[in-house]
Amino acid sequence: MYVDVHDPTYPDSDGNPMADSTQQFDWIVTIKEGLEALFDDRPDVFVAGDLLWYYTEKVARDHVAPDAMVVFGRPKGRRYSYRQWLEGGLAPQVVFEVYSHTNTPAEMARKQALYDRLGVEEYYEYDPRTGSLKGWLREGGRMRPIPEVDGRRSPRLGVTFEAPPEEDALVIRRPDGTPFGTAAQAIRQRDEEKIRADEAERRARAEHRLANAAHRRAEKAEEWAEAEREKAEAQRLRAEVERERAEAERLRAERLAAMLRELGLDPG
Repeated sequence: MYVDVHDPTYPDSDGNPMADSTQQFDWIVTIKEGLEALFDDRPDVFVAGDLLWYYTEKVARDHVAPDAMVVFGRPKGRRYSYRQWLEGGLAPQVVFEVYSHTNTPAEMARKQALYDRLGVEEYYEYDPRTGSLKGWLREGGRMRPIPEVDGRRSPRLGVTFEAPPEEDALVIRRPDGTPFGTAAQAIRQRDEEKIRADEAERRARAEHRLANAAHRRAEKAEEWAEAEREKAEAQRLRAEVERERAEAERLRAERLAAMLRELGLDPG
């Protein structure tokens, strides 16, 4: 885990707020936390949001605070700021900026030019009010505009962007198709999954009880059928005994009649 040593020469705040509106704040958190979760199992990927990035040693005024940034090749860890000369000279490879109502086109153009000069490989600007998502990709030593970001896959991140021109409609999908979400959405999803799991468990218990009841009914039906079979067998045996008794009686009568005839007596 990287441990940053605080240096007051490089303040950890520029005095500006992280966001100028709740809408901008929500999207900064959604993107930053989504990126953090995406690379949770990568100890060599550092993700930060609204962290001062100092890019020139001994020149504290040379700084910028991207809304979200990803640095491949640097360890995770808490930092007061990102001082590039202490980070192996690595500039963040991917940067995100989220528009607020206070941003001007000139300001965003200056940021894009700065990130280009500093060597950023992928840069994305999102305006949640209009749904506009712009992107730049480094090719041939400079960042060039991406003609159409909607539906495009980020080479570095592996995520796919869905950017319909509607307010708050951006969807960033992980490689497995799972969308980035806010903490509130994650909690709501967790609660909904628990409700579904509890309901499934209740249904399973009810179905188990029904199955047991059906099994008991089947056992009783089998017992009744066995009793009926035994009753029928007993009746058959009684009938067989009666037939044998009647046959024995007939034979006895015939022998008696034959003996009487031999004696010259009329058996009738």
